[in-house]
Amino acid sequence: MQQSAALRMEEAPSVEPCTFVLFGASGDLARRKLLPALYRLALEGYLPPESAIVGAALPWMTTERFRADMREALERAPEVGPVDETAWRAFAQRLHYVPMDLSRGDDYQRLGHLLDRVDREHGTRGNRIFYLSLAPTLHGEVVRHLGEAGLTKAREARGWVRLVVEKPFGTDLETARALNQRLHHYLDESSVYRMDHYLGKEMVQNLLVLRFANRIFEPMWDREHIDHVQITSAETVGVEGRGGYYEKAGVVRDMLQNHLLQVLAMVAMEPPSSLSPEAVHEAKREVMASARAFTPERIRTECVRGQYAPGLLAGGPVPGYRQEPGVAPDSRTETFAMLTMRFDNPRWAGVPFYVRSGKRMAERLTEVVVQFKDGPLAQGTPNQLHLRIQPDEGMALRFATKAPGRTVHHHDVALDFRYGDTFGTRLAEAYERLLLDCMLGISTHYVRNDLVERGWELVTPLLEAWGPGRNDYPLHAYAAGSWGPDAASRLPQADGRRWNRS
Repeated sequence: MQQSAALRMEEAPSVEPCTFVLFGASGDLARRKLLPALYRLALEGYLPPESAIVGAALPWMTTERFRADMREALERAPEVGPVDETAWRAFAQRLHYVPMDLSRGDDYQRLGHLLDRVDREHGTRGNRIFYLSLAPTLHGEVVRHLGEAGLTKAREARGWVRLVVEKPFGTDLETARALNQRLHHYLDESSVYRMDHYLGKEMVQNLLVLRFANRIFEPMWDREHIDHVQITSAETVGVEGRGGYYEKAGVVRDMLQNHLLQVLAMVAMEPPSSLSPEAVHEAKREVMASARAFTPERIRTECVRGQYAPGLLAGGPVPGYRQEPGVAPDSRTETFAMLTMRFDNPRWAGVPFYVRSGKRMAERLTEVVVQFKDGPLAQGTPNQLHLRIQPDEGMALRFATKAPGRTVHHHDVALDFRYGDTFGTRLAEAYERLLLDCMLGISTHYVRNDLVERGWELVTPLLEAWGPGRNDYPLHAYAAGSWGPDAASRLPQADGRRWNRS
């Protein structure tokens, strides 16, 4: 198979110079993730010296102040380490800032004049990336203003314009469709890059290699050999002062509709015809099209929602969700959800995919566990393939062997692999990989418009059934520091299965 540059960062692919325009440059994501990622790309030689970065945000400040603020952000970023003075001086000269009221059309004209000057001074060849690190309610308005100012069209014959949209992509199916229509009014789909940082994680990207470059796995990746699949994303943190936001979101919108459905598609999709972005996106679209819809009966019998109550975490007491600032005392917003996903296709007929995510759980963990069917002489734990996405990225294959001695006793062992132990090198952060992919024009690990809408289609029945004012389905309390509601453990147990961690 052709191997994309997205999977081969070590080969220092050729990147064209560009201007990276960061809307929301004064925000938390820009300071914690985006600017550190760009700095690391520059430090490692992936960012051409002609490239420039323009921050745009509402606060008034000079470019010199912006550079000083970004230096402070780099010093606080754990993935950066000590800031190299020589590298910083060169990087700082690339940084520019323009204060903008994003609702004012004339401010985009000023932005355009600045970008023309940056093109001339830095030699960026008119190539531009606009990154929307903004509240989702602003995405459509900003794109409209960019289009009306003529900034969504390439300035030179061989130049290009790309738009990166940070999740969430709408707040429901209707708003997602409206956003896609707005984007396509000014930009082709090939120029739109929807950012889901989970798709930049090492183990998620490794799913393509694991499944399709290893003959030992692909022939067994089906209903004849796999009993079920578990996908878990557990957080130990609560809502971290964002109670007002979370009351409107909940874990289905915040985690399941985007991150975990994308991981699920990578696990379940058919082999793509190549590793080209188009082929991978099409394989994901096909498998998600076969996902079974959630009927009221399926929501009642195959899904669980929960909300964390007071409990103990790391040896100390933590409040329940309803005691968090900004949360209604009678809130019914879910902080935990478990879905049983099923695919009506020949590969996966009859195989349940248990998907769960929750806050204030016992451990911070994102993993995929593929459990195989029992062998004819099986004892103990069935064969399992564990794919650890975070932390400590790696995988383990669990199987039975004979324990030492004169009699035959089965003993479960694991072949364990950790990226850090094997390669002994720093793993690139997800945003580093994905920003580099965007500069290269590789959209394999971004989200295509039809997958966004399909995700919303799948979870809409849940959002409606569990929405405000609906009490038809139970909301299970679970103690902070646990693995979620007991009901989420009982559901697979009814079929003789159990969660790997519970």
